[in-house]
Amino acid sequence: QVQLVESGGGLVQAGGSLRLACAASGRTFSNYAMGWFRQAPGKERTFVAAISTSGGNKYYADSVKGRFTISRDNAKNTVSLQMNSLKPEDTAVYYCAVALVLDYFNINAYADWGQGTQVTVSS
Repeated sequence: QVQLVESGGGLVQAGGSLRLACAASGRTFSNYAMGWFRQAPGKERTFVAAISTSGGNKYYADSVKGRFTISRDNAKNTVSLQMNSLKPEDTAVYYCAVALVLDYFNINAYADWGQGTQVTVSS
């Protein structure tokens, strides 16, 4: 099992930026693809971005493509999500998770979820 702790959330105005971080411990971090998901109040948890083990392949939801960038540092056991040009509709709790199978857009492929970090974008 991998233990994940997200940080970096907060309140930001529309058009602003935030950088989320997810720190991992436990199993060998570099062996796993990683993903970010988000869940808005009253809605299902949805895919945001994913990154392969080496960081060479990245995947994004259409709603964040061009605004968000996922990255990882295997030496530091961290995966990050740089969020630019934020919109009120980006408001959600953001979670990182380990991809147990390489089906990046499928929430059922993920496990070992963190506790989440709240992102609130005001208009």
